[in-house]
Amino acid sequence: MSASTVLERTAPLYDKVRSVIPRIEWPVFADDVEAILALKKQRDAVILAHNYMTPEIFHCVADIVGDSLALAREAMKVDAKVIVLAGVHFMAETAKMLNPGKTVLIPDVEAGCSLAASITAADVRLMRQRYPGVPIVTYVNSTADVKAESDICCTSGNALKVVESLGVPQVIMLPDEFLAQNIAAQTKVKIIAWAGHCEVHERFTPAEVRALRADHPGVIILAHPECPPDVVAEADYAGSTADMSAYVGREKPKRVVLLTECSMADNVSVHHPDVDFVRPCNLCPHMKRITLPKIRRSLETMTHEVTIDPALADRARRSVERMLAVK
Repeated sequence: MSASTVLERTAPLYDKVRSVIPRIEWPVFADDVEAILALKKQRDAVILAHNYMTPEIFHCVADIVGDSLALAREAMKVDAKVIVLAGVHFMAETAKMLNPGKTVLIPDVEAGCSLAASITAADVRLMRQRYPGVPIVTYVNSTADVKAESDICCTSGNALKVVESLGVPQVIMLPDEFLAQNIAAQTKVKIIAWAGHCEVHERFTPAEVRALRADHPGVIILAHPECPPDVVAEADYAGSTADMSAYVGREKPKRVVLLTECSMADNVSVHHPDVDFVRPCNLCPHMKRITLPKIRRSLETMTHEVTIDPALADRARRSVERMLAVK
């Protein structure tokens, strides 16, 4: 099959991403894109892709895209036999928890998360001993064994609702310290935080925000709540990746900065060609381990399958399901 034929067949997909992928680069992606689309049908598979995936994954081969909350919700509705999680390992674990009878694959088992690595199940048990009777709210950016020791999970998009849904004066919030501090500023509930940080978001600084405003007059700055509180205070708006995307669609700013992972601006800009995206992003080395060739190989070889001990999965699932029940 000639390369030119593959390019012709994938041309409609390239049209979707032409604003963020130079034409000269598309031949590098086209063969893998076409192969992945065929393999999905062959394997009865769907691809769930986080907002931080690169555009050729996010817009060209993914079936379901979104932030952690959206992927968790949509994972429960999947009819396919196989789920490929284009994201990091804790997301694949969550998909497996919610779909114990399905095959869940992650293209690279080394796609981890600094937040998930910052706390263990033993740490959670010690927090319970130190603060007896205080509910533990755990960010979904955590391992299954940490979720299993928790009372309820949250995402950056629903953390405030989850905290206030418990109807208690005090909660423990793990593992992201900055998310906990940013939520604490919005509620009367006292929040006890853990000192975990996202290696992408912790690097943004207030000085960088001020420099962006000086260099780009009139720019609107949107910050992820995993950023330090002093960065959030300097921003015009703070919200999850889904919230930031919705803000751009709703407000249509002339010029905008998304203080989050690099690929987010590329993926949102595809839908908003009239918005000028300034891109002072920070790269997530874990998300970037997921590539088209690895997704293709994952479907070809049915690797790497995510497995969780059933008893552990049952306990972890309860925390996730309690989160999903919060409206």
